[in-house]
Amino acid sequence: MTLAAKDVAQYLKDHPEFFTQYADVLAQITLPDPHGGRAVSITERQIVTLREQIKRLENKLAELIRFGEENDALSGKAHRLDVALAGAADVGGVLRVLYAHLGGDFAVPHVAVRLWEVAGDAAAPEFTPMSAAAREFAAALKRPYCGAGSGPDVLGWFGERGSHVRSLALVTLRRGSETFGLLALGSEEPQRFYPEMGTLYLERIGAVAAAAFDRTLS
Repeated sequence: MTLAAKDVAQYLKDHPEFFTQYADVLAQITLPDPHGGRAVSITERQIVTLREQIKRLENKLAELIRFGEENDALSGKAHRLDVALAGAADVGGVLRVLYAHLGGDFAVPHVAVRLWEVAGDAAAPEFTPMSAAAREFAAALKRPYCGAGSGPDVLGWFGERGSHVRSLALVTLRRGSETFGLLALGSEEPQRFYPEMGTLYLERIGAVAAAAFDRTLS
């Protein structure tokens, strides 16, 4: 009878007493060293395997710690932005807070805001009239857009350096179900804002910014 390797493996799993009964066989078996050409005992091979497993677990733990530290840092930045927005007394103050914190604390090189269907300084770029297509684009966003630099004339909002933007995040500003603005974040780094990235903090920033605008514009 010919046995397949998987049958032998399953038999040994089902009969752990085998090597107790045939201890001399266990002592005679040697396996190739995964890191060299020499033969090693089963015990030595197990030690090597355990070391590799421990190394993988250590790497995973280090990765989890790094993610936790990054999340703590983001949470702190978002908290400082929330506090500053709560203290803004007027629309100009809200804009200054957004530009200062997003450009400074969050290190986003390009930040722009556009508001529509609300009263404001017509001479300020933030109140530049928006096309119907742009407003419809913003209203249709169910979550922040993250990806290649695109959108309804958004790159032009960043001025002369807008042509250098390679990744973009667009966050809607809403009052209930009504969309009244758009927050645009741009970067020269293609992977700063990418389609698969998490948008929890972007959504939070959009929500608190919209609330601050709604309060001061009212």
